[in-house]
Amino acid sequence: MQAPTFTDVLAAQKNIAPHLPRTPLFNYPALDRATGLELYVKHENYHPIGAFKVRGGINLISQLPADERRRGVIAASTGNHGQSIAYAARLFGVPATIVVPEGANEVKVQAMDALGATIVHHGADFDAAREHCEILAQERQLRYVHSGDEPHLIAGVGTHTLEILQVEPHTQTVIVPIGGGSGAAGACIAAKAINPQVRVIGVQAETAPAAYKSWRQRALLADTTATFAEGLATRSAFALPQQILWELLDDFMLVSDAEMRAAIVLLLQTAKTLAEPAGAAPLAAALKLAPAMRTGKIAVILSGGNITPAQLAQVLAGA
Repeated sequence: MQAPTFTDVLAAQKNIAPHLPRTPLFNYPALDRATGLELYVKHENYHPIGAFKVRGGINLISQLPADERRRGVIAASTGNHGQSIAYAARLFGVPATIVVPEGANEVKVQAMDALGATIVHHGADFDAAREHCEILAQERQLRYVHSGDEPHLIAGVGTHTLEILQVEPHTQTVIVPIGGGSGAAGACIAAKAINPQVRVIGVQAETAPAAYKSWRQRALLADTTATFAEGLATRSAFALPQQILWELLDDFMLVSDAEMRAAIVLLLQTAKTLAEPAGAAPLAAALKLAPAMRTGKIAVILSGGNITPAQLAQVLAGA
């Protein structure tokens, strides 16, 4: 696999533009006051599927050769990658099958079904679903779309950081959530090409730290996925995103489920916006880093807003 370049991110922006409006980058005085930071929220929760991954899905599906379009695509997902592929497949008339874990986020599963994808439930977590997906791809001769090891996906999602720096070129830090790492890898490619001084910080759940440990040890590792943030719950690290992160990511940190819950509530109170747990993780990280980041513009990528009613009720009950 060849890692995408900044030229690929620029090309992806052109591919995506006819199909998706740019998402807003807002500064909220109430959020700044609450945190003591100058924060800019990149609202990826404003996309049609409520998550950033649709950028990569459109970039990839739009470039599939005719034979792959005809046979169809298959992907494994806890929800947002699957929604991305389902949305893009519908847009370009491509049959799509999505394999999801048992007990997957029902908001995301219902959205994939409504987009016309065939849903297959299998396994206890993302990696079990992924392994079954790979078997089905071989059996049915479908184009398997890995959620991280896809250059077109990484280039596509990297456009969120490209947009941040086009709107606020003096941004000093970008904080991005990491499950498999495609979003963070794309962020690094875009940020470092535009301004190598921009710091890119990744954040993952304390109880699902496979990508974090892999980045620290420079080796592809596996770990537990015991977090309520399904968007961060990847049991095994992905090769291509890690290759990029090892070279370009400035720092990587962990946050607890409790810290993500607090960030969801803070975003709801100050930014009047809904974040899923993974989408709130960058704000949770910014709060932990606050004592060392009192100056400079910080962009937090609110990667998605697909929180279930049950999750939201739990969060608010404990607020």
